[in-house]
Amino acid sequence: MTTTDPVIPTGPIHHLTGHGYETEVVAVGAGLRALRHLDRELLVSWPREVVRPMGRGAVLAPWPNRIADGRYRWNDADHQLALTEPDRANAIHGLIQWVRFEVAEESADLLRFSTQVVPQPGYPWPLELTVEYRLTESGLTWSVIAGNPGDQVVPFGVAPHPYLVAPGSLDDWTVSVPADTVLEVTEDRLLPVGTRPVEGTELDLRRPTVLGDRRIDHAYTDLISTDEFASVSVQDADGIGARMRWSTAQCPWVQIHTADRPEPENDRVGLAVEPMTCPPDAFRTGTDVIALQPGAQHRVDWELSAIGG
Repeated sequence: MTTTDPVIPTGPIHHLTGHGYETEVVAVGAGLRALRHLDRELLVSWPREVVRPMGRGAVLAPWPNRIADGRYRWNDADHQLALTEPDRANAIHGLIQWVRFEVAEESADLLRFSTQVVPQPGYPWPLELTVEYRLTESGLTWSVIAGNPGDQVVPFGVAPHPYLVAPGSLDDWTVSVPADTVLEVTEDRLLPVGTRPVEGTELDLRRPTVLGDRRIDHAYTDLISTDEFASVSVQDADGIGARMRWSTAQCPWVQIHTADRPEPENDRVGLAVEPMTCPPDAFRTGTDVIALQPGAQHRVDWELSAIGG
């Protein structure tokens, strides 16, 4: 089912229902607006009549997170991106949040969207992107497939940007982040300065931990996997909440953010969980950047599911 209204900033809203889950996906950015299980919200949503705030449910491509000064070098050429985080002088979260995707396939359990990133200042290469949502008994599988139709190798990275929720207040939630290492960042621009072990710090969330007043906006790595998959969960005192699961081979990094905001209506309303193919500032450092060859494709999958209740 599709909801259409010319005044909705997100464009048409598409729905999947099954296995106790309800999903809302928007055409602009092919983003995930809402996910419910048995009428319980698993993600922070946003009103249909407003522009998506804080990247909620967005697909972040062709890079996630920040690029300092929007500048990087690729194939012996310098590139300058628009500074989309002007207060920190960074280019943030890619190029497709505000691109309207076309529906390529829509069925009872599958939504598939597609678009083309055209060559532009700062990213002068074509890119084909497909975003898929599929409901199963295990939950919602969210996938991105990038294809390179051009004749040059292009840099690529991707992540999702959902805010997971459990009943009650974020401060009371129990969170688990299975990672041995965290990326330290500058206080002013949130740019990386080096890694350190989480052992002995308040950022150590390897065991289920009540968040309390922790303020987190960090990328974790050296993920601890089970059968090559990692997961991050949020739960209330009764064990009810939400989980995100992904392949550590596809995404060796995950950004965790406690959504600390100056606006009361947005402050600490959910936990951002962003499994990333590469870390912040990767286009500058080269760390884990995917070199997408001409004619090649790259696929990444994430799974969202309910816990308890």
